[in-house]
Amino acid sequence: MTQVQQEQSSLTEFLQAQRRSVLAIVEGLGAEQMRRSVVPSGWSVLGMVGHLTDAERHWFESVIAGSVDTPVDDESEAIDGPFASDLPVDEVISCYRNQTARSDKVLADTSLDAAPVGRVWPKADEIHTVRDVVLHMIEETARHAGHLDIARELIDGRTGLGPR
Repeated sequence: MTQVQQEQSSLTEFLQAQRRSVLAIVEGLGAEQMRRSVVPSGWSVLGMVGHLTDAERHWFESVIAGSVDTPVDDESEAIDGPFASDLPVDEVISCYRNQTARSDKVLADTSLDAAPVGRVWPKADEIHTVRDVVLHMIEETARHAGHLDIARELIDGRTGLGPR
């Protein structure tokens, strides 16, 4: 395995580990618990998983591959409110799993050194390569896994869930 292949493999493994943490943290919560906000800003566990799904779609399909037009911007949140969802829990979780599989396919088919094909927004001043996108998504997923971990503790007292 070349050094570049090793790097791509390592970055993919770190991203997948964070995604597994997200799923492990929310596993076992009921629909009401998934929809309940336990923080003043109003986001729910289910809404956060939906946000992560949208982020995966945006960064991997729109930005890296240029294949999907997904409007992801801070203004839409201000209009629609915090991350929340009325969709069925199983549908949101399934969409997240399916989207991460599609994201992995895009990543497997694209060089880390490649420039994104789609419009880089936000973070145009920071994102110049696929590697930058992957690092951003590791950061984004880990950050929100931490949020979910705290929410889970506030909901039912469970802590230390997930592989990391």
